[in-house]
Amino acid sequence: MKLTKDRHVVVGADFAGFPLKEAVKRHLEARDWTVTDLTPTLDDIPMYHRAGFMLGAKLAEGEFEKALAFCGTGMGIHVAASKVPHVHAAVCESAPSALRAATANNCNLMAMGAFYIGPRLGMAMADAFLENNFGDGYEDWEGFADYHMVGYEECENFDYQAYKDNGFEVVGERNVVMGPEPRGLAY
Repeated sequence: MKLTKDRHVVVGADFAGFPLKEAVKRHLEARDWTVTDLTPTLDDIPMYHRAGFMLGAKLAEGEFEKALAFCGTGMGIHVAASKVPHVHAAVCESAPSALRAATANNCNLMAMGAFYIGPRLGMAMADAFLENNFGDGYEDWEGFADYHMVGYEECENFDYQAYKDNGFEVVGERNVVMGPEPRGLAY
């Protein structure tokens, strides 16, 4: 698997997200990232959902740890990627939301919308998402990691039929009580 700690990432876009993807890709490469681009030219670029499936497959097959997805809004490519098993996708529109997707929600794919995000913001969001990991910055918050790990695991292992058969209740539900929020935590 190509890991983010080793500065590897896979990216892809539809036609609307292509210019933002190119700006973010140049930024990452200038910062010594190895960027595998599944959509290198506009000539044969897939529809948003097919780009999402392609990116999701790279995660599901264990080829990459994290991916960046780009379309007009970030929504469509995110929905498509989320259909692929083991993809935990986030649509982000700010650097703090990108950071939180990585540190709190353990997301492995971040989608950005080029209609709303300029190149510099996209670069900052990519840095926040790729250079942080689950739990970073929350080490002093009692129960934080456990709380969010339960959410991650229940999403990763979600079986809709079992959920339905259980009266639309999570089977084997686990709960975690978090301690008080640490002082000075901005997000």
